[in-house]
Amino acid sequence: MGTKQMRVSEDLYARVKSENREDETLSETLDRLVGGYSLIDLADDAEELDLDVSIEEATDGTVGATPPSHE
Repeated sequence: MGTKQMRVSEDLYARVKSENREDETLSETLDRLVGGYSLIDLADDAEELDLDVSIEEATDGTVGATPPSHE
């Protein structure tokens, strides 16, 4: 695959650079940012989440509630 050069504003460059991961080139960062959300992105984001909260705790227990009858 070939390469191309492009000009971007300093503000845009700073935004892309701030999203740059340690193991990525700027090209890979741009591809990730404009290419859609992948399963790898989901896995990376999930590592940052606090998943020790159960659904019942997060919803005040309403998940386990009995649904109303439709008589």
